[in-house]
Amino acid sequence: MGMVTNAASFGRSGVHDFILIRASAVILACYSIFLVGFIACSSPLTYDVWHSLFSTLPMKVFTLLALVALLVHAWIGVWQVLTDYVKCTSLRGVLQFIFVVTVFCYLAAGIVIVWGV
Repeated sequence: MGMVTNAASFGRSGVHDFILIRASAVILACYSIFLVGFIACSSPLTYDVWHSLFSTLPMKVFTLLALVALLVHAWIGVWQVLTDYVKCTSLRGVLQFIFVVTVFCYLAAGIVIVWGV
């Protein structure tokens, strides 16, 4: 018998969602640790220092990777919460649609902001 999949789930199954959540959490932890370390070691932390950090290609890529990881992490979490607690299918669909539109807006804004530096 085949595995049951859900079109609203980000991964193909619960195992894939589990792996995506853990991988995105690792990326977010690395990004957070890097930023805290950078702030702790940059004295004084001026606009020019901050701007020069975010104007490098590796930092832009790392920031966008962290943004995508955050959005994947959030989508899986919201999908699980909505699936568990919102039993009305139409309401759950509307809430998921609103969330997806919001996520794409955040992604677009993040790309414009990061690549605009």
